[in-house]
Amino acid sequence: MEDIIIRRGIVHILDGELGYPVYSEQELELSPDCNDFFRAHIVKLMSGDDMKKCSFSEAEESPVYTIVKEFREENMVEDSKRIADELYRIMNANVSIPSADLAVVTFQTAGQKYLSLLKMNYKESFVHMTNAQETGNVNNIIRYRSTLPGAGTKLSEAVIINLQDFSVRIVEKKYEVNGEKINYLSELFLQCHAAMSDKTKLAVVTRAVEQVNKKHFSEEPVKQMEAKSILKQEMEDNGGIRVEAISEKIYGNTPEIKEEFDAKMEKYHMEKAEVKPQSEQTTKKFEKQYLKTDTGIEINIPMEQYQDINQVEFITNADGTTSVLIKNINKILTK
Repeated sequence: MEDIIIRRGIVHILDGELGYPVYSEQELELSPDCNDFFRAHIVKLMSGDDMKKCSFSEAEESPVYTIVKEFREENMVEDSKRIADELYRIMNANVSIPSADLAVVTFQTAGQKYLSLLKMNYKESFVHMTNAQETGNVNNIIRYRSTLPGAGTKLSEAVIINLQDFSVRIVEKKYEVNGEKINYLSELFLQCHAAMSDKTKLAVVTRAVEQVNKKHFSEEPVKQMEAKSILKQEMEDNGGIRVEAISEKIYGNTPEIKEEFDAKMEKYHMEKAEVKPQSEQTTKKFEKQYLKTDTGIEINIPMEQYQDINQVEFITNADGTTSVLIKNINKILTK
């Protein structure tokens, strides 16, 4: 993501309280600060696991798809206004959708040109204000509701479109429309079909494993930990999780339980899915095993040490209790 080059940009104000959009008639001057601001947001989006793939329908072409196919950087002002108008029409009819500035930014990376629609939802913050009076300056603190997300934050609503093949990636949130919470960005604005993000897919797989294990192995913590270890090893060996493979590795010796897990995956049409998260934040939960005993002892074991018999060993005693043997300790620190 280091070679992202910001090409052109424009910002339109879509504030529901005004009752009308405020369109810019000129493109942004891309100063170094402005360039870095947009680049930081785009890098976060493209390197994270929240984005979903979305595809336009060729059979029923949406208004936004028509605009995107005709989009030209030389006509950035008018084309971006048409896009913003489609979004504001939906926002204005549904008060639960937050007001925002819409930044329409083109960029290129790896030889491809992209169009990004960055919906920068307003956040409240406090700023100082100085009033000059006869007795001197009077400084006050006021609440300001139209602050934009900082470069260090992650946008919750954005669309990135490849201008060559018109493939779409989207990150979105559900908001209430006609009494029902829906993904209005994909369903109403783009009118495209969106798949689950890798982050959501990974959550579905891990939740299914946890549910099956809790049901069948609630009294066997070692089996539950082994499942987590298998998921971690699968990601290291293959750069992601192949659902068929981990189903066999975790439940291959118990066909009935395997069938139950597979049924959960089929419910989400994920029985043959491959999940490939790219953000360390997404996979962070697999770095360690967290244990808590019924006597109140808590143990935090790095996965590398858990997988090494020379470091940690779990022993099942004759009376059915479990002992945890931590080996080869040179030094113990207290916290």
